[in-house]
Amino acid sequence: MMRIGSIVWGVRNVPRAIEFWTAAIHYRPLREPDDDWAILAPNAGHGPQLAITQVSSAAAEHQRHHLDLYALDQGEEVERLLGLGASRVDWDYEEGADYVVLADPDGNRFCVVAAGEAAREH
Repeated sequence: MMRIGSIVWGVRNVPRAIEFWTAAIHYRPLREPDDDWAILAPNAGHGPQLAITQVSSAAAEHQRHHLDLYALDQGEEVERLLGLGASRVDWDYEEGADYVVLADPDGNRFCVVAAGEAAREH
């Protein structure tokens, strides 16, 4: 079982992005934002989180957005996705990382997060 948990959105100005996206899609900060990171969630109902992260790259130069897929069984889902045509991405993981970086057949990166029971939530 797996679902979209977060859409990770790379921006140059996190406070401005929070202002824009909360008004545009009726979301709210899930908790107090940091200067370089915020998580937005729907004001009402269910939906994926919008994780806003500060980046230094220009949009035309570097992929700045990706999906975080929340997996009940990360290992099983990674193998399933590889079987569907995904590929592993050479990534410098920090100690204790709860995610695996893959690329779809077109080369677009995404993360499979070991979310456990949170993968079941709608």
